[in-house]
Amino acid sequence: MKLAVIAIGKPGRGPEATLAADYAERATLAGRALGLGPLDLIDLEARKPGKAAEAELILKAAEGAHLIACDERGKTFSSRAFADHIAGLRDRGERRLAFAIGGADGLDASVRAAAASTLAFGPQTWPHALARAMLAEQLYRAVTILAGSPYHRD
Repeated sequence: MKLAVIAIGKPGRGPEATLAADYAERATLAGRALGLGPLDLIDLEARKPGKAAEAELILKAAEGAHLIACDERGKTFSSRAFADHIAGLRDRGERRLAFAIGGADGLDASVRAAAASTLAFGPQTWPHALARAMLAEQLYRAVTILAGSPYHRD
């Protein structure tokens, strides 16, 4: 199952972008044997302002994928439960899993409505680039949990 993080905005060249790219590469390499990956980081910039224009880009990029909307009102998972959720989607035949991260104003209601589920990193609001890095790390962690690697410790 291919994995994608679809995010509004450009992460720039800061440490968060480097961190996200590093975890995406690690997840891609570790996930091959498990049928997970590659993990693609897809950054989108709307030409028009507003959440509706951003939603259009997100939904087009996620077409055909099992979509999970990242939203502070979403469901929280332990790392092990998150890994199990991903494995369950893979095992039931999903071919692509996409996570959507909205812009500064969050996700449009149309993205949340189109999503199969939502994911939260707690009730706080996180900067876009940091949320992207955190998600990439959790996807890498999920892959290592499923592989039985000692990276994750309970």
